[in-house]
Amino acid sequence: MEMNSQKDGLLSQVQGISLDLTTYKVQLHFSHRKEPLVVFFDTQARRFYFSVIALIVHEMKKKGRIDFLSIRKYEKILKLLDGFLAGKNASRTVKSMWDKVRKAWRYTLPDLATAALFKVLDKSRISPVEKGGKYRYVCSEEECDVWANLFDYDESNPWKLKFAIDSVGVGLDDVTLAFGKLSDDDAWQEFIKNVNPLPKEVDVKTEAAAKLWQKPALFIALVFIVGVLITAGWQLYMLRTSQETETEFSSKPSIAVLPFTNMSGDPGQEYFSDGMSDDLITDLSKIPDLFVIARNSTFAYKGKQVKVQQIAKELGVRYILEGSVRREEELVRINAQLIDATSGHHLWAGRFDRKVKDVFTLQDLISKEILTALKVELTMGEQVRLFANNTDNIEAYLLFLQAVDQQRKSNQEGNIRARKLCEEAIALDGKFADPYRLLAYTYLFDIWFGWTDSPRKAFKKAEELANISFALDEKNPNTLAMMGHLSLLKRQHDKAISLGEESIRLGPNNANNYMILANSLRFSGRAAEGIPLLKKAIQLEPYTSANIYYNLGMAYNFTGQYKDAIAVLKKGLERTPDHLLSFVGLTVAYSLSGRLEEARATAAEIMLLNPSFSVAKLEKSAPYKHKADLDLSMGAMRRAGLM
Repeated sequence: MEMNSQKDGLLSQVQGISLDLTTYKVQLHFSHRKEPLVVFFDTQARRFYFSVIALIVHEMKKKGRIDFLSIRKYEKILKLLDGFLAGKNASRTVKSMWDKVRKAWRYTLPDLATAALFKVLDKSRISPVEKGGKYRYVCSEEECDVWANLFDYDESNPWKLKFAIDSVGVGLDDVTLAFGKLSDDDAWQEFIKNVNPLPKEVDVKTEAAAKLWQKPALFIALVFIVGVLITAGWQLYMLRTSQETETEFSSKPSIAVLPFTNMSGDPGQEYFSDGMSDDLITDLSKIPDLFVIARNSTFAYKGKQVKVQQIAKELGVRYILEGSVRREEELVRINAQLIDATSGHHLWAGRFDRKVKDVFTLQDLISKEILTALKVELTMGEQVRLFANNTDNIEAYLLFLQAVDQQRKSNQEGNIRARKLCEEAIALDGKFADPYRLLAYTYLFDIWFGWTDSPRKAFKKAEELANISFALDEKNPNTLAMMGHLSLLKRQHDKAISLGEESIRLGPNNANNYMILANSLRFSGRAAEGIPLLKKAIQLEPYTSANIYYNLGMAYNFTGQYKDAIAVLKKGLERTPDHLLSFVGLTVAYSLSGRLEEARATAAEIMLLNPSFSVAKLEKSAPYKHKADLDLSMGAMRRAGLM
């Protein structure tokens, strides 16, 4: 204990860290040193590694928190930086670049003593030159620890990196990026502007093109022609997109519910304002005569200042609902407005002051106002589904909202916390169906993420809870979809499809439920029927997760549409660069289409992401109805070298 506290004391002497993007130097400012410790990336080959550090610092500052980053998300900018900064030492392939980054971050960058990738500018502490022209910096234990602790990575995911300034007691405000007189984001933007992606060596065609550009009149003419072509192409694309959107939505009012702003002045109330938005999306999604954008896509705009016209265009909707929530003890004020984005006019606006216990009445009232403004008429059955809440216990409801907020973190701590909150909500109201469903998902998460030593017990528990939720609310589309997924895992294919179809009928705007049904169809040998469902899911959720793209890619694989499979799987990887299943789908697509070299390359990515990946284990658990489909998928992986 004494040794740890002594070490913590040493680390706390770090006062700040600065990265000079002009000179490629990292400076560590210690309270006990007059001069900072200067780490200099002194050669062309080494400057790329400096840029990786700077990129991670910049992205953490942009996010506003110290966190792991999925580095593969930044492939384009890193390829640009590698090509320009590393020069002739730049990686020839993307794979070799990732290998270079991973090995450097884990092994060579943290080593201050041998300093293989940089020079330490402290002549008094450098040992005599060793063989091979290398030198050794005689760092104190404190300096070595501080520097090494900065290079952190996620043991479960080799591509999640962090410049762990929190490990040395430094906050984001204590770390600066500088480019001349500019700092932080301005410095980074100027640094990127000065990165020239063009290689020094040009081939004959490039030289010929250069000579062409030297003729002013021809240059102007070509620029004009290119501009016309680009403009025409863009207009054609927008026309086609608008026509597709109009065809899809002309018979239905289309709406996006933006996350309500928390005006309480207390970040701890964020779950409450988010919950209001969530419930309105859920309620409106039950109406077949509406097209409602999914939560994941609308919440992409949370905290951003974006015009409603732009949001409507990006999401493909006509109407936008936005609002704010202010909660003070037992009182709540909600402001909401419905906007026609095509004209910018307000169709409806309202302000409601109520007690927190009346929040359900408020939600129903807002939903009714929206439907009235959009001139949507409901059948008697739809009215019952929309305005029937399955609890009148506000405390249980608030606990459930907090549980939703915790589980969306998708980490083990959040899952444990969500489970406890659901159990507390159930203790307050044992007939409240939603917490049972969410509690069931916490056990499924344990299985999916490997957080349990007893997956069979966890599955049994999830099934029991799902059945309770269903018994309490047989018309909840999300519960039906979940039960359909559980039925699929039990290889009850017809039942899985039937439950999935019913979930879509009762909740025709839930993207995740479309994906679950399409998944059941694929494993039942009916992949072609799932393709339009997955396309619908992407329309409902424009900022969709990689999971939907993966399922669409696999559906294309089973219908022989390999080019389409590769295209959508790559889209998924653009969203989530370390999405393991997308690499699995790509491996299958490349293998089935005869592109074995590319199949082996993606198979290698799978093993990097998950060294314990096993086709044999997957073969046992994959719930295919027909052995031919199982053999097709597993055989494709084995031909790519996976075992």
